[in-house]
Amino acid sequence: MEVLSTSEYSSLIKTNPEKALEYLYSQFYNMLCNQVFRILKDNVAAEDIVQDVFFGIWRKRDQLVINTSLEAYLKRSCRNRTLNYIRNNHMKWEDEGLLNDQADNSFTSDQYIDAEDLNQKIQEVIAELPEKCGIVFSLSRFEEMSYADIAVELNISVKTVEHHISKALRILREKIFKKE
Repeated sequence: MEVLSTSEYSSLIKTNPEKALEYLYSQFYNMLCNQVFRILKDNVAAEDIVQDVFFGIWRKRDQLVINTSLEAYLKRSCRNRTLNYIRNNHMKWEDEGLLNDQADNSFTSDQYIDAEDLNQKIQEVIAELPEKCGIVFSLSRFEEMSYADIAVELNISVKTVEHHISKALRILREKIFKKE
């Protein structure tokens, strides 16, 4: 299926909603599930969240207005639903680093093992961070949100965001680079 612009998609969802929904699934479903999974570490919850976003689009198809790119709109919707899911379920935060996604094929096997070990250590430390600290750190580093956006998203001050990031980095430095 060809890639549609946001305005083309907006027209399609009003004229042929079934085809528009099929387009969402074929173009974005896997990418969005992966995005949510990186945060939740739960395939079922990730798929549920993405399906909820798609269902929300389906329900509001007649009055849907997208002011950004379709991909940005979907990513933002999934991130918001994921944050709501974390909040509503009082979850302990865990997040996955992106070392696996950024693996360089020119690594030697020893370098790859070292990177995997470091990634594992980072994940363990992130999983041990206090919940809010882990959420703030992950949104900043893995979702690439600005401090101001995180503050708005979590209804906290930018100073609190800065505090959580500093705290997370200090803990990571202490636990990962400590002398053994």
